[in-house]
Amino acid sequence: MKKIAILNGPNLNRLGVRKPEIYGSKSMAQILLEIQRAWPDVHFVYKQSNHEGDLIDWIQEANGPSAISHQPSEYSGIVLNAGGYTHTSVALRDAVEDSEVPVVEVHISDISQREDFRRVSLLTDVCAKSIIGVGTDCYAQAVKWIIDESNS
Repeated sequence: MKKIAILNGPNLNRLGVRKPEIYGSKSMAQILLEIQRAWPDVHFVYKQSNHEGDLIDWIQEANGPSAISHQPSEYSGIVLNAGGYTHTSVALRDAVEDSEVPVVEVHISDISQREDFRRVSLLTDVCAKSIIGVGTDCYAQAVKWIIDESNS
């Protein structure tokens, strides 16, 4: 069975109620339910934190024991919406760059069309793929990409 981590950063616990004109009206619970229904044979691990270190720890955990035992990770990939840390966190960028499993960066809104400080992603060049500006469907698109890549 494939295993995929879906990791959300700061303020994404407010999805569905925070700025619905930008982020939509779906809650993360609704998005996860849709994803689980679309891929019932995949085990999804969902985590959200407003704390940068938690995201780094979870990315490293998804890489499994490989650094010590040289065993492959049990994860096929990571879907990461780092929220505001996308634009500010060199430490998170380093964790993604060090990841042995593919990380797909997702953003609900088109960050290139947002405020100046949101237009730069420190993650894009170290992620396997970026899916930006397609609404909450970015999560499903990222999952599909991970599954397709792991099957090829």
